[in-house]
Amino acid sequence: MAGAVIIGAGPGIGQAVARRFAREGLPVALVARTERTVRVAAEAVASFGVRAVALTADSTDETALRAALDSAAAELGPPDVVVYNAAIIQRDSPGELSVRAHQEAWAVNVVGALVAAAHSMPAMARDGKGSFIVTGGMPTPKPEYTSLSLGKAGLRTLVEILDTEYGPSGVHVASVTVDGPVAPGTDFDPDDIAEHYWRLHTQPSHQWEREVLHSGQSAT
Repeated sequence: MAGAVIIGAGPGIGQAVARRFAREGLPVALVARTERTVRVAAEAVASFGVRAVALTADSTDETALRAALDSAAAELGPPDVVVYNAAIIQRDSPGELSVRAHQEAWAVNVVGALVAAAHSMPAMARDGKGSFIVTGGMPTPKPEYTSLSLGKAGLRTLVEILDTEYGPSGVHVASVTVDGPVAPGTDFDPDDIAEHYWRLHTQPSHQWEREVLHSGQSAT
């Protein structure tokens, strides 16, 4: 069993998804910017008795991200599922951020997902199986979250592009769109949100969904 790769394995959704897949017996490779983050995530995964691979890479560093994905494949084999959960979540109004700051946000929110997909999905397509799932958000754009709204709109478009490109080969491309602030014990508990990722990954092809919207206790 090749297992899962979680890019953006920080506290919250990333680690909750890692635990959810580990609970099903899948080994997990975890990618985050800092060693401490991936170490904590790996310890949580290993507690389920499965293999955990801790990898450090910034999603905006193409060379480092590709190397992390290669390391994950070398350790666990070609992944069954890749989850892209990296994002810059910040409040900013139109015109508030510099061009450079917008470029940095776009690089994390969208381009990192494209790099991860381009690196991992061709092998999935050759095998005729696998899932690539992203963490979406901002189903309604908000001016007080301009860069995030733009990024999540771009990510939604990327999912459509990847689905068109790789879906016919048997790869399930989908997003989990989270419409609220994530916090344990709330309607946006990360453990509840993580259930969507597992369900999407295990859906039979004739029931594939491209987007799940988590808005409180309901999902559509």
